[in-house]
Amino acid sequence: MKKVTLPRTCPELHAPHDPTDPDPWQTLWVDHSTPLTDGVKEAWLRDSRTASRQFLLPFVRPLARVLIVLLQAVKTVTPSWLASSRVLHRFLARALAVFATPEANWLILRHFWIGSENLAFLQANIKGADIPLNPLMPRDLPDLRDDLFIQHDLNLFNFITRLNLELKEQGLQEIEPKETLDFSMISDGGHFPIAPQNEGLLNKIDLQTCIDLFTPIYQLFLSDRDFWRSVHSLQLDETIGIYAAKVLGRPDALILVNNKHPMVVPATWSAGYRLVLHGLSSEMLHALLVEEKRKRAEATVAG
Repeated sequence: MKKVTLPRTCPELHAPHDPTDPDPWQTLWVDHSTPLTDGVKEAWLRDSRTASRQFLLPFVRPLARVLIVLLQAVKTVTPSWLASSRVLHRFLARALAVFATPEANWLILRHFWIGSENLAFLQANIKGADIPLNPLMPRDLPDLRDDLFIQHDLNLFNFITRLNLELKEQGLQEIEPKETLDFSMISDGGHFPIAPQNEGLLNKIDLQTCIDLFTPIYQLFLSDRDFWRSVHSLQLDETIGIYAAKVLGRPDALILVNNKHPMVVPATWSAGYRLVLHGLSSEMLHALLVEEKRKRAEATVAG
């Protein structure tokens, strides 16, 4: 099976602009109003141009949502029916390797790296934050089998809970930055040692369709409590964004955080769509940290 190294160029995005027939994806590519590293943005837009995104997703999404509602009813009666995190993660790792596009798999693996770095930045730069971290750094899809999706959710909840308990114990009421910010944990340019990804005959399913397809499966093989916790974790984007904005002194760290108020958790049927927003919000926060790291390094050299 052919393997490709990501990110790679999408020729359509770099084609000459046709004013009589503008390409919507090219317009998004040349617009820089939202912070995303070029490699991530190009991978996202290349993945969004696929036939599965255009023709399969409109059918998959409503069916997946109906299935989530039905499974929710079943899980209410038997909360742990078929629950097996081990089976779930092995299935997801294998299915992604066989069916997902290389861009989809690359973006999924990246998500664990940037999530770990985002939390490490906050831990290092919030005054009084002396809490343990559990960085997740998968290099390839088989690494997902170590319960990484569940661990990612636990990391978010544990970070916020431990941080606030620690600040309360120290008598600190607000999130305050340290005098000198540390960006050493942020990978400049966002480059991670992720292995080349499969590009076989069946690797045609885009990221958004994969997420909607796998969300009911995720629900099926988790206990009702674990699935609800995963859904709740999507609401924490706003919380992490607020922390970052206070540390950086930049309100734009909250830009395009779309999962809204953390205390208002939508119904589980929308989890797939909100997971996509969560991924982009995390990427944009990391892009802001990379940008800030570069600016401060340049200022130090110039000074």
